[in-house]
Amino acid sequence: MSAEIKTELGNITLTETVIARIAGLAATECYGVIGMAAKSVKDGIVMLLKKDSLTRGVIVRVTENVISVDLHVIMEYGINIPAISETISSTVKYKVQEFTGFDVDVVNIYVEGIRVDDK
Repeated sequence: MSAEIKTELGNITLTETVIARIAGLAATECYGVIGMAAKSVKDGIVMLLKKDSLTRGVIVRVTENVISVDLHVIMEYGINIPAISETISSTVKYKVQEFTGFDVDVVNIYVEGIRVDDK
């Protein structure tokens, strides 16, 4: 389902893909997030997605113009996961509300993996 804004000039429709892209970009801008993740149903293997595939790690549900977002992320090793998750949640909620004008009910964070940088 998509979100719809009715104005005197006509209707504006935002698809779930557009909202997912906004949420994915907002999440990847947060400190400690390496990227979005996608789980292979066949193998159960989690993959780090490239910037052009951000929407695959985001699930958006729109019910009566209220948005719910699920984010599947890969985080950096050594960070405080609850603190970073709270930051991601508030950032995504703010940016989606700012860009779309719709209320965001909940942002669920699923940490699919931790990445250790080889230095």
